[in-house]
Amino acid sequence: MNRRAFEFRISATPLDPAELRRTLLDDQAGACVTFEGWVRNRNEGQPVLSLEYEAYATLAEKEGARILAEAQEKYALTGAAALHRTGHLQLGEIAVWVGVTAPHRGAAFDACRYIIDEAKARLPVWKKEHYTSGSTVWINGATRGAHAQDTGPTAI
Repeated sequence: MNRRAFEFRISATPLDPAELRRTLLDDQAGACVTFEGWVRNRNEGQPVLSLEYEAYATLAEKEGARILAEAQEKYALTGAAALHRTGHLQLGEIAVWVGVTAPHRGAAFDACRYIIDEAKARLPVWKKEHYTSGSTVWINGATRGAHAQDTGPTAI
């Protein structure tokens, strides 16, 4: 196959990593690196029950596409795809997935890290942590962990 996949999406439905990886198949690629961000049971010492994600989807997809284009130019990728979930997610569910292909592994590893780091810093995506105590906190993803009380998402 010689498809060149470069796609960023916001998704309200569960992600299928095997299907996502298949979209990146390219016989010019010598390496594929993927990243899965999972809902974990603790954050900053608090026991987490679940997460809820909200996004300004249109803007997030445009900015995500820019991030993928930057990575392609910087690392000479043969393909890149990234998806971020929205909605209520349980422990262990995939919240974000990034996959890249490149002729060589070094570029693939570097590009994958670049994409997830830039996505966390730039996308208008917010998460609400639901704790086992019953309390909740909104976290603005672009501020990397700055907490605000449950007043709802704020614009970046």
